[in-house]
Amino acid sequence: MSAPVSVTGSQPPLPVPRTAAGRDGLAAMLRDPGRALIALDFDGTLSPIAADPAAARAHPGAAAALRRLAPLAGTLAVITGRPALAAVEYGRLDLVPGLIVLGQYGRERWEAGTLTGPAASPEVAAARRELPAVLAAAGAPEGTWTEDKGDALAVHTRRAARPGEALELLRGPLSGLAGRSGLVVEPGRFVIELRPAGADKGSALKNLARKRRSGAILFCGDDLGDVPAFRAVATLRADGIPGLAVCSGSAEVTGLAEHADLMVDGPAGVVDLLNAIAAAFAAVRARPGGAGPSGDAGGQAARG
Repeated sequence: MSAPVSVTGSQPPLPVPRTAAGRDGLAAMLRDPGRALIALDFDGTLSPIAADPAAARAHPGAAAALRRLAPLAGTLAVITGRPALAAVEYGRLDLVPGLIVLGQYGRERWEAGTLTGPAASPEVAAARRELPAVLAAAGAPEGTWTEDKGDALAVHTRRAARPGEALELLRGPLSGLAGRSGLVVEPGRFVIELRPAGADKGSALKNLARKRRSGAILFCGDDLGDVPAFRAVATLRADGIPGLAVCSGSAEVTGLAEHADLMVDGPAGVVDLLNAIAAAFAAVRARPGGAGPSGDAGGQAARG
């Protein structure tokens, strides 16, 4: 873990990113909170991982931290593989004013109580019909189960006696099904998801940053499905937009850490980070001439 540092004397400490680019990204957000985009994954980031995805709920302090941050940051968003409405319900995200939820890897958008999204995918429908036979032929072990997300299908092995072995057993057959159906495979924590092509968290993050004309970016995730968003942070940096990639750490997934500028201790660490950023943003806003919620010194950021 990075050693904490106090940005000002009275604020909670902010951790120090391990990379120079990450430190630059954090500094850019602190200079101008009203143009900062803060985006987070849901499962494993705002919510502890649950054996049953329907039982997942946000960390007890998550909604309060997001509510504290919402009026201070230019844009606050959740980008998740879940259906947007599920994330809103499980995270009580409807209590956070101005929050944008991009569900199904950006194919859905929830904002101010309104959900927009694509028509039902015929590719997912075709895979849904074939999936039971594929699992049976592969000898899927007891405890394997399918989560139907409507716009995607997720096969979980967490409940199997040997979840890692079960995942490897099914990887090939599910990849074959995805190829025949015109879908892409999204790996995760003891889960393989089949979803439509053309959407990922990286594209969702870049599109949101450009629409909102964000001046600095933070993305926090925990799993392999968040790698495209971490890569998007790097791409945006190359385009001149400072950024910070934060990993919500866990013993289950270690591959994400190499892409991160900063590691925190799971959802509890994420909540602590959000509260520290909110305190730092509030201090900036309180200074004479501090940046307002919509841009530098009261300027107006684009909304989209």
